[in-house]
This record gives sequence, C-alpha cells and structure tokens, in this order.
Amino acid sequence: MSLTDRRAGAASAPSIRVSRRGFLTASGALIVYFSLQPWARLEAQQPSAAKLPGSLDRQPSLDAWIRLDADGTVTVFTGKAELGQGIKTALIQIAAEQLGIDPAGIHLVTADTSGTPDEGFTAGSRSLTDSGTAIMHASAQLRELLIARGAERLGVVAERLQARDGAVVTEDGRRVMFGELAATSAPAAGARASPESKLKDPQRYTLMGQSMARVDIPAKLTGGAAYVQDLRLPGMLHARVIRPPSYGARLAAVKTDAVEKMPGVVKIVRDGSFLGVAAEREYQAILAMRTLAERATWEERGGLPEPSRLHDFLRETPSNTMNDLERKAPTAASIARTVEATYTRPYQMHAAIGPSCAVAWLKDGTLTVWTHSQGVYPLRKALSEMLRMPEDRLRCVHVEGSGCYGHNGAEDAAADAALLARALPDRPVRVQWMRQQEHGWEPYGPAMLTQAKAGLDATGAIVDWQYEVWSNTHSTRPPRAGNLLAAQYLAQAFAPPPPQPLPLPEGGGDRNAIPLYNFASARVIHHFVPAMPVRVSALRGLGAYMNVFSIESFMDELAAVAKVDPIELRLRYLDDPRARDVIDAAATHFGWSNYSRARGRGRGFAFARYKNLAAYFAVAVEVSVERDTGRARLVRAVAAVDSGQPVNPDGIRNQIEGGIVQSMSWTLYEAVGFDSKGITSSDWGSYPIARFTEMPDTVEVQVISRPGAPFLGTGEAAQGPTAAAIANALFDATGVRLRELPFTRERIKASVAT
Repeated sequence: MSLTDRRAGAASAPSIRVSRRGFLTASGALIVYFSLQPWARLEAQQPSAAKLPGSLDRQPSLDAWIRLDADGTVTVFTGKAELGQGIKTALIQIAAEQLGIDPAGIHLVTADTSGTPDEGFTAGSRSLTDSGTAIMHASAQLRELLIARGAERLGVVAERLQARDGAVVTEDGRRVMFGELAATSAPAAGARASPESKLKDPQRYTLMGQSMARVDIPAKLTGGAAYVQDLRLPGMLHARVIRPPSYGARLAAVKTDAVEKMPGVVKIVRDGSFLGVAAEREYQAILAMRTLAERATWEERGGLPEPSRLHDFLRETPSNTMNDLERKAPTAASIARTVEATYTRPYQMHAAIGPSCAVAWLKDGTLTVWTHSQGVYPLRKALSEMLRMPEDRLRCVHVEGSGCYGHNGAEDAAADAALLARALPDRPVRVQWMRQQEHGWEPYGPAMLTQAKAGLDATGAIVDWQYEVWSNTHSTRPPRAGNLLAAQYLAQAFAPPPPQPLPLPEGGGDRNAIPLYNFASARVIHHFVPAMPVRVSALRGLGAYMNVFSIESFMDELAAVAKVDPIELRLRYLDDPRARDVIDAAATHFGWSNYSRARGRGRGFAFARYKNLAAYFAVAVEVSVERDTGRARLVRAVAAVDSGQPVNPDGIRNQIEGGIVQSMSWTLYEAVGFDSKGITSSDWGSYPIARFTEMPDTVEVQVISRPGAPFLGTGEAAQGPTAAAIANALFDATGVRLRELPFTRERIKASVAT
C-alpha cells in the first residue's frame, strides 16, 4: 500500500464522512470518536469518578482508542505522532501484549483530526506516558469484554478463560475467535474506560520488554515513501513561498508580469506581505520563486541585539522573576568557601535534514492538510482562525517529516500550503521550503544564561546552593493564528500572542533547573524574558539541555574544589535508589574506577532525571582533544537509562544513541549566527553540524528494566547530561573549564593556549 493510500483516511479502508464526529468504513460500520453523549450520561451518574490512566482521562471512550472488526482486525488509534522515536512500534507492542495477539494483526492510526483522540502535542517525551498508558488500559479492558462474551458463548466462567492468539480459549483448548465475538456488535462501542484495568502480569510479558523491529524503518532505509516530503497526490501542484529578507520586513511592491508568463506557472498569490507561486512542476515553481524574489521590493527594519552582547541583553532586558525553589536548612551552616560560575547557550536550530513541507487540498468545501506538525489539533485550530474557516471543514493529518524534534517550520509550511490551496481549489498544493528558508525562518531553541553559586563548608560539603536562569519562552506553538509565520504577514495580519512561560513541574526555561540533589539549603530563580529578538520555540529538551549542562558542569567544578571523585560527590546528595542505580550502571560499564589515562584524552560524567519526573539517565564519556587545532571528539559514551517498564529496549537505545549524537553536535558545533538585520546562518556552511567523521567510536546503552513500573518518557533524557559530560571530559583532558556553548575548535584552542 502506498503512503497516499495509507493516509487517505483514518483507517486503511476508504471512508465516507457522515458527520462532524464520525464516519462510515467501507464495511458499513459506523465509528464515532468524539461524540460526548454516551459517556456524558455515565459521568453524570458518577460525579466523583476516579482519574483515568494516561490520556484516557482526556478521552474516556474505549472505541476512541481501539476497535475490533468482525474480520478480526484490530485498529488502534493514537493522537501522538511518529517523529522517528519509534512510537508506532511501541504502541503496537503494548496493544498486542494486552490483547494476546500477533503485532502484525494490529493496524495503528496516528494523529489525524478526523479520527484519533486529541492528545495535544507529541512533545516532552510523553508519548508512552500519555498514549501508551491509555492504549495499554484500553486494550486490557477490551480483552476483558471479549472474555466476558466468550464466557457466554462457550459456557465457561470468565476466570477459566484466556485471551491468546486472537481468540478466547478454554483450558481444554476450545476457542472462539475475536472476530466472531465482534460479529454482532463492536465490543468496545459506547463503553467508557474504567480507572482500573486487569493488566497482564509483567512477569508473563512476551512482547513488552522485548526488542521488536521498528515498523517505520524499512521505507526509510530503502528510500520508500516515508515522509511528507515524499507525498504525491493526483493532479498536485508544486508551490514555493517568497520569504522577506529579514525579520519585520514588509512587501512594498512586486512585479509579477514576467513571472506569470513563465512555463508551468499556474498562479501567483499575494495577500499583504505573503507572496507565493504555484506551478505544474517543482523546478518551475523554484524558478518562479527566484524570479519573484528578484522583483520584490521590501521595507526592512533592524533591531536585533549585538551578537557579542546577546547574553548581556538577556540579563539586562526586563524579566518576570519566579522563585522556583526556596529551601532553608534548619540551622545555618558555616560556609568556608564560595564557588560561582556562569554558563551561556546560543540560539540553536532544529536544522531538519529535510526542509519543512506540507500538502493541502481544498475539495468540496473541506480543506485537508498533510503535515509533519507535532500537534494536528492545535494546528487545525490555528488554521481555522487564520482562514476564518470552521474547524469542522478542516482536517489535519500527520505524516512524518524528515528530521525534527520540536517546533520547526512544520506548522508554517502547513499555513503556506493552506493559503495557496484556498486560492487554488480542487487541486492539491505541495509547499516545500528551501534550505535557506528552513535555516532562516524556523523558530530556534532560545539563547540562555545561567548562574550557579554554592557554599562549601570546611569539609567540602555543599551546604548552600543558589541557581538562576534567564531565558525567553520555550513554546510559541499554535493554537493561535498569530503563531503561524504566514498569518503574521497577511494584509489582515495576526499578531503573535504574548509569550508565556511554561509552568513547572515540566517547565520551559526552568525545566530541570531544580536539581535532584538534596542540598539542605537551596534556591532556584527563573528570570522569564518576554522580549524575543528572533523567533524561538520548543527545541528538543527545552531548557533542560542548558540547565542540566550547567548544574552537572558545576557539580564537577565543586568536586574539583573539594578534591572528591565527581561520581562520589553526586551520590552523597542522592537518596533516590533509581538515580543511584543508573549512575552505578553507567560508571561500572564505562570502567570509571579503573580508567586508564592517556595524553590528550579525558573522561567526564553527568546525571539527571528528565524533568525530575521522567527517565533517569547517566552517562560517562571519553573525549579526545588536539591542543594545536582545538579539535575535540567524543570517542566513547556509555549510558544507563531507567525508563520504567521498557516496551521496546532497542527503541530506547535508538533514542538514547540519537540523543547523545545530537547533543554532541549542539555542544561542539552549533550556534545560530545573526547581525542587526537578521539571521546569517543560511546553510550548512554557516551553521555547521557534526559530520560522519565526528561520530563516536562506541555508544553503549544499558537499559534498566522495571517490570510493571509506569512508563517514563525517554526521548529527551540524553540531551543535557551528554553536554555536561563532554564539558567535564574536556576539563579532565586539558585542565580548562569551558562554560560557553558551543565548544568550537576556536574556543578550545584559545582556552588551552592561555
């Protein structure tokens, strides 16, 4: 089946829309996903109903999550999106385990506003915590419904029946297939989820906890139709958008006559300062875009801060100060020595390997948008506002994008495609950004400044901890139209909503700013800076990358001052046994205690629990440094992760390995360049990333299994600790402490030379 076929409806079979809340499958079954009436009556009878597990609490109808058809096909629905994190595979494993069927018998439908639950954004490493938990309980409850029907059919009490191999089975081997039990009516139809489920005994799992080949890899590996960039629809037009030369520029005039006569050009669309062109073929659209850009006149504005004073700008700009933590020891300790350090992070970009793309099709009054947005429901709301179109006339379907964790240009490309499709009804319109547009206009990870201060007593114990962080917002995602780039440039423009901090316990700029260490006296302050000189939003890990880098670098500095092994110092202030377990596992497998030193090499260590509520992660690294050139390379990384109940251990390793490599690239290479007018990092030359020659020789990941424990988000756990471990290894190799990210060759060479 082609990508187009798979994405044509909420399920693999064609569907006919019958109402805002449901559709008919080809077999004639009516599937209702979001009609509130069935369980609204139940809730009225149960005003004090217990909180439901995971995202079931947001969408408590069982058939919103799982459906069994008479042919035995099981369809599972999730509002989360596959981003390369392997979530499709893991969710299939969860459902198959609880139902007792082969994973191949499950059809999974991911984020689609026409038929999946609204789970907001796929973000914050919450896919398994939210959707995985919901699907696990929904599958277990469907299994029990099937066993109850099987008991009636087979004349055996439910307690003496099992569900396995797609059937309800008696002790003497008699069985009735799931499809037969669904022949008269869908077992989960109209049923409301219960707060308690009869989950399988984790000790008897045969699928969860076992590595399974990822279902999304074959097409990617073989060059098949894997991404929205690959999507092709009948009669599709290709389009390009002409971006302003800099932030705040307005389109004063454009000469279109020559472009309108170019081969293949179908239409030029202008609305205020939004300018786009559609053509029959892609290269025709590119040529038309370039010609339009040459004939456009823009009124530009300046106003970006001096790059060398970026972090002074953050500190000096008015901010909203929030006291995240205030802990005082019962008695004041005597401070013998005070240690202080300041750390900085530049703007960093997602730098997606495949520039943002979307396809939109206005047909019969309904606009469908295929998008790699990580939040199809919030995007639909924003598009509805921008287009002044009812939400029920809009459908957003997630299709994977090539290379992004966080908020890059996906939503903006979707807005571009929607505006052009509205001007060209009845033909699909594909918008593909160019590399310069992706680099220059995506929302970046915010620049940050942190300041740490600690008081040590005469024995070297940490008796006081002070930490401050300055940062912009870490989310400018939809659902408002003003969050869409195109909407800001329309004749009737939508202003960006005022930036807001993300509240703890997850946090944004202050994510992981509160250390997990149990210091007797501690204070953490978050300076939220509303003013944003450039576009910023969510980049993988949000503020956790910078805060963990800062805290774990500072812990290493304190260990050096106290003349204590850095791992030993950490363990002194950690009571959580799971934290201690990952530290011990990483240190042991790395060989920390018997490390053999070599010239030009150093070792480093770091630990964090992501968001202080998700996965535990520790990593030990070895780094080589060439003093004459300043070149640093991550040679070896050994990590340990506790994700709770592992579903697909190989998938967990994929995430950690990828996180280590991405964090390494951020830490050693990546920084967005800009001047007073705009962004100067427009390509891979002006925004370097790690190349294949810089990859580590070895990355080893130990997965600590906790059978039956709640799922813990893993996807972003490696970002901060990896950065700190590299910084600590550089110090070990050179004796020089680097605190300004990234640790470029120039910075390392200059630091070592002084």
